[in-house]
Amino acid sequence: MNDAIKTVAITLVKSGIGRPPNHRETLKRLGLTRLHKTVLLKGTPQVRGMVNQVSHLVSVVEQD
Repeated sequence: MNDAIKTVAITLVKSGIGRPPNHRETLKRLGLTRLHKTVLLKGTPQVRGMVNQVSHLVSVVEQD
């Protein structure tokens, strides 16, 4: 059983302009401030929940 938390690469592919304020705030908290910016974060339940909220705006790739 592997309990290691994987890293996820999250890329902003659609703009947050015109989206609800809570979606824009979520993008800001994830560190996604510009289009095509990629951030590497730990795949914790909190991060995955935030990604799930803005899944229509981002692309997610799981890394080892």
